[in-house]
This record gives sequence, structure tokens and C-alpha cells, in this order.
Amino acid sequence: MISRKLKSAYYALLSKPMQFNAFFYRSFMAPTRGTAKVQLGPGQKNYLQGWINVDANLFTAKHDVWADIRHKLPFRNNSIDVFYSHHVIEHLPDVLLPYHFQEMFRCLKPNGIIRVGGPHGDNAAAKLIEGDAGWFPDWPDKRNSAGGRFVNFIFCRGEHLTILTFSYLSEIARQVGFRNVRLCKPAIETHHPCVIDMNILGGKEWERTPDCPHTLIIEAEKSSS
Repeated sequence: MISRKLKSAYYALLSKPMQFNAFFYRSFMAPTRGTAKVQLGPGQKNYLQGWINVDANLFTAKHDVWADIRHKLPFRNNSIDVFYSHHVIEHLPDVLLPYHFQEMFRCLKPNGIIRVGGPHGDNAAAKLIEGDAGWFPDWPDKRNSAGGRFVNFIFCRGEHLTILTFSYLSEIARQVGFRNVRLCKPAIETHHPCVIDMNILGGKEWERTPDCPHTLIIEAEKSSS
């Protein structure tokens, strides 16, 4: 795991070039017609063919657009059909979440969709209360207790900067204008099969405990008006 100090240095050094690259892409290359699907933060292994993949990692991530999603997204108003974000937003500071959702809302076409997932704070809290240490992955630090593994899961040695729960994400989404905020079962369920193909996303969202998933996934819609 790359240290936060090294990551901070990376962003401090390359923040301005990333912002310029995002501005250039948004001004001259961003889609203006046809269907446009965007994945935020594909990392090294989760590149989606046929989607526009946006990532800040210049060296190891596979991406189509080099941009920092903490800032303005590199797309024009009302130009994107769907945003997909899987285990990305928990790495954003809590205070940036409303801005990030507002940016997705800005870029989406009327009736556009978001599908957003991250560590399931609701299920983690329930399993902590039950004392079920086996539900939690034993990573990144070796801990045996439910409490110790809960800390691993929620904060991931400081990599995760917020706790994601359904009520919290619903509140943020509705505040910026999204409607029909709904919970989805990872890997098997979408409320928008016309734009979200679970045959493509299913493997990425695989769960070892599907009855009590580790990933919280919501979908929401931008109003047509």
C-alpha cells in the first residue's frame, strides 16, 4: 500500500497538470452526442471497454482521461448517460462528497443514472454488534477481534476518509437533486438494465457473502425537468 505521504506529494506535484488536462479534454474532446458511459477510478484492473475511464493515477492505472475527480469533472453539462463508481468515493474527504455528487449531477443528461458503491457501513456496524469477526476481511493489518477488523474495514489504515451508509448517501444525493435513490444488490441487481449491463459489472462486484454484502451500492436518477 502506497503511503499517504507519497500520495499527497504526488497530488501536490501534479494537481495543476491534471486540472489543465481535464480542462483541455472537457473543452475539445469530451463527448457531445451519442451514448456516453463513464467509470470513475478504474485503477489498474477494472478498466471497462466501451466506457470512458477516468483516473488520477498517471503511471499504473489504465484510463482514457487523466483527471483528479476531487475537482470539476472533465465533461460538459448534460452530456453523460451514466456514471459508475466502485470503491472510489470513500477515498474522498467527507466534505467533498456533496460537491462530487453535484458534479455528476451537472454532467448527466436528463434521466441520467449514477451507480455508486463503497464499503458497506450499515452491514459493518451490524456485524460489529453481532461480534462476527469472520465477516470482515483480515486486511490491511492482522487483527482477530471484530472491533479490530471493523477499524480495518472502515478506515483501511487511513485510506478511507468517510463512512458510507445508505441513509448518508441518500441524503447527499437528494440534496443535489437526484431522485429515486435505491439500494442495489452487488453483482446481480440494477434498476436500470437499459444502461447498466450486469454481465459486464457483475464480476467486478462479486461478493463472498451476498446475503450480507461488503459493498453498499446505490443507484439514483437525474430528473428530466
